[in-house]
Amino acid sequence: MSRSNPAGLGYPGLSRRSVLQAGSIGLLGLGLSELSVPRTIASPQQVTPVKSVLFVFLTGGLSHQDSFDLKPEAPESVRGEFSPIDSRTPGLAICEHLPNLAQQSDQFAVVRSIGTDSNGHSEACHMLLTGRLDVPAGFNVNNAPSPNEWPSLLSQVTYATRGRNNLPPAVVLPEPSVNEAGSVRAGQFAGKLGPKWEAWHVDIAAPCTLGNGACPNCFRFDDDSFEHGSPTVFDTPMLTLPEGGSLRLNDRVSLLAEIEQQQQRLEKSADATRLDRHRLQALSVLADSKTRRAFDVEHADPATIARYGNNKFGLSLLMAARLIEAGVSLVQVNLGKNSSWDTHRRNFVNLKKNLLPYLDQSVSALLEDLAQSGLLKTTMVILMGEFGRTPKINKDAGRDHWGPANSALFAGAGVRGGTVIGATDKLAAYPIADKQTPENVAATIYDTLGISRQSMWVDFDGRPHEFYRGLPIRELF
Repeated sequence: MSRSNPAGLGYPGLSRRSVLQAGSIGLLGLGLSELSVPRTIASPQQVTPVKSVLFVFLTGGLSHQDSFDLKPEAPESVRGEFSPIDSRTPGLAICEHLPNLAQQSDQFAVVRSIGTDSNGHSEACHMLLTGRLDVPAGFNVNNAPSPNEWPSLLSQVTYATRGRNNLPPAVVLPEPSVNEAGSVRAGQFAGKLGPKWEAWHVDIAAPCTLGNGACPNCFRFDDDSFEHGSPTVFDTPMLTLPEGGSLRLNDRVSLLAEIEQQQQRLEKSADATRLDRHRLQALSVLADSKTRRAFDVEHADPATIARYGNNKFGLSLLMAARLIEAGVSLVQVNLGKNSSWDTHRRNFVNLKKNLLPYLDQSVSALLEDLAQSGLLKTTMVILMGEFGRTPKINKDAGRDHWGPANSALFAGAGVRGGTVIGATDKLAAYPIADKQTPENVAATIYDTLGISRQSMWVDFDGRPHEFYRGLPIRELF
């Protein structure tokens, strides 16, 4: 681990590369927990959730009027090229390029009136991923990750809940959300909560020059002449164990023996008392066959891979479903890295060819599997981006950032399927009924996980902050 801090992250001894290197830190469940934090901060009263949440983040911002809130009667400059199709639910129409989801509309609700109130990626991401519309003192979108951010939803859940089955409470995969220049979007890390409460970051997407879309079905925004940069969808992560030991996750023969040796050395080591719950937990995680299976999705049975899709969208959601089954309470899946859904150019070409078909296939397979296994009764699935897109189509046949209106899909954990909540005006520009915000989305997640309305989290300066800054979306249930 580097002892320098050239990125100015505010985490002593950690470079930007180290923050994002889940293979050496986050995948073990260590987060950033080995860094020094004020020990005067008491641990919270944690709850053990009986339900789970799977948050599918469409990084870049899904075009709501070309997916779940089409306006076929709008002027041509607004309505776009796609037609609505009837779903299984009378009166609920969605995009023609989401036929599988249309046939599962009885499993989900659509909220059409979410406003992020920002047209900037970093600002809107910070709002959505932290569940707060305000920004803290010293916040700078150009300096992320930073301790001057509000903590991510995952870090707050890590703070407020206990893990199940020796697993960490919250996991994000398969890679962080960054822009095309490699800058990290704000709101993804522990921020003011301090590194002790960093969530479990699993950064295993295989390297790809851009990484737009469902790699290896990659795309450029301008043309189609792009190839995936790896023979695989995921890289097998390297796990770094105490005392410098390391191994690959798929090393089946030596894995358990290595863990046993590490445990024996830890028991004899005078430093063992310094290891916090995350590091001790990591050894148990590695020994669990169900957890190892969760990450080995590229070797799932061919029929399962065919249903989800042999690509980053499909296999990430399969991995998420397996982690939920293993006992993780909150899983965030970033579908897209370099703002894949940021369709300023060729909006309709890229949605039709490169994005919506893979989204439709993978999310419908996820809902089907969760329903058949019974997990949908206890698992809430949320699908949304950080904002919507502009009503007017621009000169590049694209749509630009639009914070005032956005649509989201909710399913499971008691959500009434076949429900539409909220509405936008005739241009899909502004909510005209039941406006919701990221604070309501966050409250819905906390409520589902059993976090008390009175719960507070304490920042690294000892200041208390409330979890709930809005009400759960009650119309969902």
